[in-house]
Amino acid sequence: MKILITGASSGIGASLARHYARPENHLILLARDKNRLQELQNTLACETDIIDVDVCDFELLQEKIKEIGSIDMVILNAGISVGHSLEVTPFDDFKRLYDTNLLSYHAILEPLLPKFKEQRGGTIVFISSLASIITMPSSVAYSSSKRALNAYAEGTRYKYRAYGIDVVNILPGFIDTPLTQKNGFSMPFLMSLEEGSKRIVKAIEKKKRIYAFPLRFYMLIKAIDMLPHSLKERLISKITSKKI
Repeated sequence: MKILITGASSGIGASLARHYARPENHLILLARDKNRLQELQNTLACETDIIDVDVCDFELLQEKIKEIGSIDMVILNAGISVGHSLEVTPFDDFKRLYDTNLLSYHAILEPLLPKFKEQRGGTIVFISSLASIITMPSSVAYSSSKRALNAYAEGTRYKYRAYGIDVVNILPGFIDTPLTQKNGFSMPFLMSLEEGSKRIVKAIEKKKRIYAFPLRFYMLIKAIDMLPHSLKERLISKITSKKI
């Protein structure tokens, strides 16, 4: 199986690469950091190519994707955060976050989707977040980008299901990665990178349309989201005051 993984130089992307590094697979690892990609490539027991490109350089990104040709699965994992703050996010930071967390996904899929249609199959995996369910006031940019990604994934699933294309949307909670290690607050239900990656791989294998985990955290967030608006607002304000 030929698999493209974005954001593959560290965190979830690198861990998924290790999980899929089997002799029968051909991995294509995409990220900005060429040195880290090469270090990872040297540890994998399968055919592996690397693409060092900034996903926000859309023109170059699409050129690189077109050179790949047909693939069986793409795991769209590249993502960034601008941290948690009640201050207004500077526009440049906000734009780069959306470019990375959403627009780069479409830049990659634009040349790939016709190939998936032509081969009448393929798997598209979106790595979203439980943060997409409730937009906390301290993470407006990140949460809203992931909620937009959920909508994009949903529409893509409906649009291409007739072509045998599977769309899997993963909504993880807190996983111990370089991204979450920057958080200066207690993270409920924090999961190890290995355990989180195993769950993602299993969800992909089962072709789950939407997979949100850990379940207890997901149910807690959904319960808060279902509260009357006035009560939910008071609760969110209390949670935010403790976090920031």
